[in-house]
Amino acid sequence: MTASKFLVGGEWRSTERVRSVVNPFDNRMAGEVCQAGASDIDEAISHAVEGFQHAKRLQAYERSDVLARVASGLESRKEEFSRLITSETGKPITFSRAEVDRSAFTFRYASEEAKRLDGSVLPLDLAPHSQDRIGILRRFPIGPVAAITPFNFPLNLVAHKLAPAIAVGNSFLLKPSSNAPMTSLLLGEILVASGYPKQAVNILPCGGSEAEQLIVDQRIKLVSFTGSPAVGWLLKSRAGKKRVTLELGGNAAVIVDAGVELPSVVKRIAAGAFGNAGQSCIAVQRVYVHRSLYDRFQELMVEAARATKFGDPFDDATVVGPMITESAAVQIEEWINEATGTGARIHCGGKRSGAVLEPTVLTGVKPDCRISCQEAFAPIVTVDPFENYEDAIASVNHSDFGLQAGVFTNDFCHVLMAYRELEVGGVVINDFPTYRIDNMPYGGVKDSGFGREGLKYAIEEMTEPKLLVINSQH
Repeated sequence: MTASKFLVGGEWRSTERVRSVVNPFDNRMAGEVCQAGASDIDEAISHAVEGFQHAKRLQAYERSDVLARVASGLESRKEEFSRLITSETGKPITFSRAEVDRSAFTFRYASEEAKRLDGSVLPLDLAPHSQDRIGILRRFPIGPVAAITPFNFPLNLVAHKLAPAIAVGNSFLLKPSSNAPMTSLLLGEILVASGYPKQAVNILPCGGSEAEQLIVDQRIKLVSFTGSPAVGWLLKSRAGKKRVTLELGGNAAVIVDAGVELPSVVKRIAAGAFGNAGQSCIAVQRVYVHRSLYDRFQELMVEAARATKFGDPFDDATVVGPMITESAAVQIEEWINEATGTGARIHCGGKRSGAVLEPTVLTGVKPDCRISCQEAFAPIVTVDPFENYEDAIASVNHSDFGLQAGVFTNDFCHVLMAYRELEVGGVVINDFPTYRIDNMPYGGVKDSGFGREGLKYAIEEMTEPKLLVINSQH
């Protein structure tokens, strides 16, 4: 098996140090990837600095055309990308195909945003000393961007960092997840052929110690990180004066208010809790149900969990494949045991085979149990009743995280209360918090990080406003 090469300044490079990538479902080898070393990364940063000088001079239509070509490349190779995603992450194949579709949308929408980088004209003649002056405000690309991405969406979360960078004319250095680097490298083939300045394109599979160069090097102007809070906040502390955006996950909650129709609600919540083995930053983890609906909800939720197919990720019917590693599944097994040891009850699931954890429903979990207060990233949901809507709001907010929350309600006053009071980056009404379309602002508060992704909003993070003042009388 030939190890996959990586990209430095748009050129493919190999090293003797390689890392194996295995499918977590059956431990079958998915491939081997050459690892970038310190000298490779230093050279890549130099290329990114030079590449930025070319990228920032591209016209809007040229950047737009590049992004459209990337989107078309993904569409034409959809099945190849889909099967690779499933091979290296164990994501069910239907979810992998959906991710490729979303990624193509992300690049295509970025192609449109590249043409919408407008500015504003400011009146400055507001006082006698400033007469006959006007201001023009435009946004300019910030410079080389370091992007660090996780395993769970190895294509679309990469797209959410690279597409806006290209849209404004930044160069980039991508450090993909060590568990899922090959999808990024396959994308690299399309990027190199897209017409974007080659020196601006750098994809660097490497370990955490080597990646620290991307954090501390002063030539990097922005670090965009998606991953765990522990790593993200450490990264921020090491980044110095450069700009940092962090998307650090959560333990997303749902409120099910009195009077809603349960069958459709349960269907959506089950999809949000169990899809892709719950390995999403906005997967449903906690559900708070009005007491009048609690017993029936619990019954329907258990039925939905038992009907959810788990196992082989290459089976089109599979919803819950493996977690990314067996050790990750073992950790959740320990958290479940901790919860049951303090009085929680398992209504279904809770069993593990290798890296596959069955869809699991728990009740009676104490708020300080790790399966509730930390990010599980697993196909597991806890269900608790509430008497008063205000108590449900308080329960959702009783978390170190604040990414997105869902509320099912027929009461418009409760909609407004949730929007006003929930301590999250996004409130989703009458749907699960796992909802996302790729143009919307996406990000959180508290330990879920800061900054926003979503093309227009990421573009704001990756640009600097610059003012031009004109004295029209000279």
